[in-house]
Amino acid sequence: MKQVLGNTAFLLLQAVFTPLYAVLVCAAFWLPPRQRNLLCAGYVRVLLAWARGLCGIHWRIEGRENIPPKPFVVLSKHSSTWETLMLESLFAPGSFVAKRELLWIPFFGWGFALSSPITIDRSAGATAMEKMIAQGRERLFQRGFTIVVFPEGTRIAPGKRGKYKTGGVRLAQGCDVPVLPVAHNAGYCWPRHPWRKHAGVITLSILPPVATRNRDVTELNAEIEGVIEAEVERLGSGRGLSLRNL
Repeated sequence: MKQVLGNTAFLLLQAVFTPLYAVLVCAAFWLPPRQRNLLCAGYVRVLLAWARGLCGIHWRIEGRENIPPKPFVVLSKHSSTWETLMLESLFAPGSFVAKRELLWIPFFGWGFALSSPITIDRSAGATAMEKMIAQGRERLFQRGFTIVVFPEGTRIAPGKRGKYKTGGVRLAQGCDVPVLPVAHNAGYCWPRHPWRKHAGVITLSILPPVATRNRDVTELNAEIEGVIEAEVERLGSGRGLSLRNL
């Protein structure tokens, strides 16, 4: 019952807080991109704090020493909303690669648009990758952002593996920067269903960076998929665990 009440309180607070914060972000449209992005990071940190206090979702981060000097592109496992929030908080200012349709969602999409995402225009055909690389170079080298990509493209249930698309690797190669692989087990505590959050400890593991220059795209993508998925398997489930027991 405690978990149900906490999950319900979280969703109600999120439903009220999101449009209010989106209005605040939209009102700050005149700020430089970096400041707007950091303002958006404030939103995700509030949600993470509520998830910890109301839903009992705690976390630990391994491998901080593997974070290289900027610029770099993060490629992360995607199984939950949690890692979207945490990666924005951890790597702010950050630019997420996302479908352009997300910008059309009322309130959330409006605020997201002002955080400087890299949007995928599927109607652009063969030029879509060129446009992504141009946006990526601008975010990395002119704004000093970190780019975050979910190579599976959508949230994958814990214990499952989606197809790792090559777009993230090609983006990193086009910008001539390394890839920073990230693994986690967030899907066990915060699955796709918005009402089903479970107390426990999420582990986010930052793996050693991988150089991309002069690498075959297919082989590089397979290598990154292999190290991420091997680490996901090692982490297992953190549902029901306590930080005191780790």
